Amino acid sequence: MSQPQKTDVKQESAANTDGAADTPYLVLARKYRPRNFSELIGQDALVRTLQNAIAMNRIAHAFILTGVRGVGKTTTARIIALALNCIGKDEKGGITAEPCGECTHCKAIMEGRHVDVLEMDAASRTGVDDVRDIIDSVQYAPASARFKIFIIDEIHMLSKSAFNALLKTLEEPPPHVKFIFATTEINKVPVTILSRCQRFDLPRIDSNLLNSYFAELLGKEKIDAEDEAVHLIARAADGSARDGLSLLDRAIALSDGKITTELVRDMLGLSDRNMIFDLLTALSAGDAENSFAIAEKLFTSGADPDQILKDLLDAVHLVSKGKVVPDTLKTGFLPETEKTRGLALAETLSVPALSRLWQILAKGREELKAAATPAQALDMILIRTLYAAQMPLPSEIITALENSGNDENTAQKKSLKQA
Repeated sequence: MSQPQKTDVKQESAANTDGAADTPYLVLARKYRPRNFSELIGQDALVRTLQNAIAMNRIAHAFILTGVRGVGKTTTARIIALALNCIGKDEKGGITAEPCGECTHCKAIMEGRHVDVLEMDAASRTGVDDVRDIIDSVQYAPASARFKIFIIDEIHMLSKSAFNALLKTLEEPPPHVKFIFATTEINKVPVTILSRCQRFDLPRIDSNLLNSYFAELLGKEKIDAEDEAVHLIARAADGSARDGLSLLDRAIALSDGKITTELVRDMLGLSDRNMIFDLLTALSAGDAENSFAIAEKLFTSGADPDQILKDLLDAVHLVSKGKVVPDTLKTGFLPETEKTRGLALAETLSVPALSRLWQILAKGREELKAAATPAQALDMILIRTLYAAQMPLPSEIITALENSGNDENTAQKKSLKQA
C-alpha cells in the first residue's frame, strides 16, 4: 500500500514564505489545490450532496468519483477524508463539512503522512496481491483517526481478479472503514463494484467559471493579464481546471510581466480570431480571392491547417447559436471581437446556410487528418466551401420548383380559356 508524496504541503508552505529563494517552485495546480468544499469549483451538485449527507450523518461506506482529467476527483477524495477525520481546532469536534485544516489529523492528511488515510494508484498496482493488502488491513481499527480511509485512483485499471477479491469487503466493510475510488473510465469498472458504491459524475467545469477562477488566481499572484488572453486559456482548458492551470503556468513563464492575447495565441498555436471571422465572411460570400489570401496569411503566421478548421468550426458554432439564441452573443465573457463579428454574421446568414457550412468543415477536418499534405487538403476544403456558398439551399430549390409549377398551371389555364 503506497501513500501520497509527503512533500506537497511542506513545499507549499515554503513556496508561500517571502524571501525563500532556495525553495522549489510549486505549480499553480498544487499551490491552489482546494482544501474544503467551498473552494471546489464547478461541482455544485456533488458539494451539496456531500454536505447534506454529512449534516444528516448519512455517509456512504464507499464512493466512486468519475469524470475527465482535472475536474477534482482526487481533490474531492482528500476533502472527504479531511471532513470525516477532522476533530476541530480544540480537538473535540466531530465529522464536519468544513474541516478546520489545523488539527493534527487535518495537517497529517494534507501533508500525506496520515497512517489511516492510504492512497493507492491502481494504474501501477493492478494485481490481486495489492488488493489483498487492503483486505488484510481493513480488519484493524484506525491507529488514531475516526475512520480508516482507502483512496484508490484509476480504479478501472485493476485486474478482473483484483476486482473480484474486493467485492465482499466492499459490500460489508467494518464501520470504521471508508473507500473512495476515482476513475476517468467508468465504463471499465464492473457493475458489481458500481452497485456497492455511491457514484458521483463530475462534469467538465464551465469555461466562464474557469475564466473567473484564473483571473482571481492571477490577482493573487500579482500578475497582469489581458481579459481575452485569460479567456483563450479558459477555453483551451476544455473543462479541466488542472489543464488550464498548467497552461497558465506556461503563459506566466513566457510573459515579460504581462500575459497578452498575442502571447497566448502563439503559445497555443491559435489563429487570430479577427482573421478567422474575416475568412468565414469571405467563404460565406463565395469570395475565393480573399478566402485564399486570408488562409495563406494564417498559415504563414504559424496556424496549423487543422487549427484553422477547428477555429472556423468554433466560429460557425458561435454564430449558429447566436442566431437561435441571441443572448449567447451578449454574454460578458465573450471578447468584443466575437460579439461584434458574430452578431454581424448571425444577421446575414441563415440557419440552413450555417448548418451546411458546419457539415462541410466538420467532414473536411476528418479528411485533413488522413491527408498527405495538410495545406493542400485545406485548400480543397476551402474550394468545396466556396462552391457550396454559390449553390442555392435545398429549401430555395423546393420553393423555386413549386413556383415554377404554379406558373405552368396558370399558363395552362389561360390557354384553355383562350381555346
